[in-house]
Amino acid sequence: MDRKPLFDIIRRAIGRPFSQAEVAQIDQAIECAQGRDDACSALNDISRPRSISPDGIALIKELEGCAKIRKDGMVAAYPDPGTGGDPWTIGWGATGKGIARGTLWTQLQCDKRLEADLVRYAIDVARALEDAPTSQRQFDALVSFHYNTGAIGSSTLTRKHKAGDYAGAAREFGRWCHAGGRVMKGLVRRRAAESALYQRG
Repeated sequence: MDRKPLFDIIRRAIGRPFSQAEVAQIDQAIECAQGRDDACSALNDISRPRSISPDGIALIKELEGCAKIRKDGMVAAYPDPGTGGDPWTIGWGATGKGIARGTLWTQLQCDKRLEADLVRYAIDVARALEDAPTSQRQFDALVSFHYNTGAIGSSTLTRKHKAGDYAGAAREFGRWCHAGGRVMKGLVRRRAAESALYQRG
């Protein structure tokens, strides 16, 4: 089947060239419609996730750590490593109202807060990505990025991903490694891990 006429019609309808990812998806959709099960499976893999996967949660836990666990089992808030003060953080990287010097949580409180936060951050990411083709691994990497930076709605990384420039988006992770005006080794490691996961998508 000569697919060029179909691609030409769609290209004229949307008024712009296709990204490489879009060409691949349309090819897979055609092959799926022709009865190729492997093409249908590939389409399912390039879905639009709405929640972070267990692997994504494991990555965030590995990157964040549940810091400052005391001998009595309680978890203590700690200052931001970049500023030495605000924002104070507790558990798996939780910040915000009610978290300050002297705040103590149980491990269960830390775990429940992470669970609730990841639902909220995943919704933010899904909303920012709109209809952009996104694999689960890409989505997980972007949720981790947003959880740490809060920048999914404004970053060049997001714009490049939505444009189908996945190589360019992967490079953008490395730009987000500063805190308090200086490069932080922990953020360099984190961005490298997120970029690696994103590229595996």
